Amino acid sequence: MKQKLRPTHTFQFIDEIFAQQSINLLSLNPQKTLITSFAELGNLIVEQNTDIKLLTTLQETLECIVYTQLQNFPENIFWDFDFLVSSMLRQALVADEGAVPFLTVFGEKMVSLIEMFGNKTEMRFRYVHDFMYGFDWARWVQKEPQNRAHIEPFSLVFFDYLLAKGKELLQRINHGQVISYKLCETGYRNPFTFSREPEDEYRLLTCLAEEQLIPVATWNWNTNPVWNKPFQEMRQQLALKLNIQAQRH
Repeated sequence: MKQKLRPTHTFQFIDEIFAQQSINLLSLNPQKTLITSFAELGNLIVEQNTDIKLLTTLQETLECIVYTQLQNFPENIFWDFDFLVSSMLRQALVADEGAVPFLTVFGEKMVSLIEMFGNKTEMRFRYVHDFMYGFDWARWVQKEPQNRAHIEPFSLVFFDYLLAKGKELLQRINHGQVISYKLCETGYRNPFTFSREPEDEYRLLTCLAEEQLIPVATWNWNTNPVWNKPFQEMRQQLALKLNIQAQRH
């Protein structure tokens, strides 16, 4: 029994990291305000696997991911992790190389992505919403659905694509070749025509969630990611409908 209790307390340590940062842990779930705690996610994990080495590696990997997000995206608004955690666990349990090596690589790649796109590089994106809620993934799948529709949002294949894209984008930024990713007057990049100031981002994403127009409902442990809707266009249309102002550069 003690072995089963131990991981939950360990996952609870991630909740304490958030608490130390005084983050308002908002969920995009239309049915609730705050995210599922990592203590609760720990209980769900232990229901599926009780191997101490796997659980310890999973906890350490998540701790690193959360800490890196807080450091590189301090103004992020929505913090759901349920489906990311269930995806990590599911992939780890079937990985050819074994669960622990898979989780190690997963963590390294995701931390690299967060650092690459965050506020400490020339990329300077403000939020991780487009990544964590599947907008980036859905756009990627739509380009080659016959080859990509079966690849899930938090897969190493997709991470590798984003890492390569990020390197290319950074090079173009450094050479002054970027038009659609100009810095806004707030110092962040916004590839959209509409404002993504916090109050606008909050309004738009909560409305999209209410209308079930989020590709990956990351607040749902068992969600089914959706790629085959025109998410970009619907987001633009909803921004107009909500009278969200144009982005100022």
